[in-house]
Amino acid sequence: MDRDLLSHLPVVVAVARRGGFALAAAELGMSPSAVSHAVRLVEERIGQPLFARTTRSVSLTEAGKALVETAAPALQDIAERMDRIRGIRGRPAGLLRINVSHIAIPMAVTPVVAAMAERYPDVTVELFADQGLVDIVGEGFDAGIRLGEMIARDMVAVRLTPAFSVMIVASPAYIGRNGRPASVADLANHNCIGYRLVRSGALYRWDLREDGKDVVVETGGTAIVTDSLAAIDLALAGVGLAYVFEPLARAHVAAGRLVQVLPQSAIEEPGLFLYFPRRSAMAPKLRAFIDTAQEIGRASSRTPGRAA
Repeated sequence: MDRDLLSHLPVVVAVARRGGFALAAAELGMSPSAVSHAVRLVEERIGQPLFARTTRSVSLTEAGKALVETAAPALQDIAERMDRIRGIRGRPAGLLRINVSHIAIPMAVTPVVAAMAERYPDVTVELFADQGLVDIVGEGFDAGIRLGEMIARDMVAVRLTPAFSVMIVASPAYIGRNGRPASVADLANHNCIGYRLVRSGALYRWDLREDGKDVVVETGGTAIVTDSLAAIDLALAGVGLAYVFEPLARAHVAAGRLVQVLPQSAIEEPGLFLYFPRRSAMAPKLRAFIDTAQEIGRASSRTPGRAA
């Protein structure tokens, strides 16, 4: 194979994955002009355009799609094999790319990354915070972190947190002004902080329990967010009721800064999981992350007085 062509294929794959030359350049640590030159060289050698370019978008041509579908898995396999070879030296190495929901970072990821920095200095953990589900293989990620119910069945899943409940919380000041909701139906009389789903654009409807049955509740209010931590901040400021995962609000409730309402209506989520394709489990850098996460999880579960 043409040596120059082979060396530029990762650039083509990055442009396709990121959907643009500037984004690919930032990811690869190259200038946009160098990325454009690499793509142009491959196009010249193949004799066909790989991307349809406009001032607003970059999309794959039929030839480009065929090339990326062939090259991307092959390059991923080479990268994984190289990581395994490096691991033979006794220390995992390389870039570990994880697609993670925003709320998972404080709940499960931060202490793992901190420990990884000390134990495996040759591994760089890149956290790509994303509210929606993506094809982690197609997008070039080594793994993802999501709620257990959101993970495809063909993925290997490793538990990162225990199951946890979802709480409705408000500040004492808000409760003092507006009172506590007495029932699920009473939420219609309260200022509820809405949550916008980034991918679909829809407003999230609150999943609750009532009389032993699952119910879905449409809420309304004066504020809408796309991040649960922002909902907590607004609740602390007395804006209204927030619907959040219990671990995120636990310290505020314990300190009295927030008050839980309708605890009998809380549902339980299965917990957060790290997930990845089966073939990726052998990569030393991913194995190091898994082992570190599980060790931290065991240590946390043994901590006296820790809330479930």
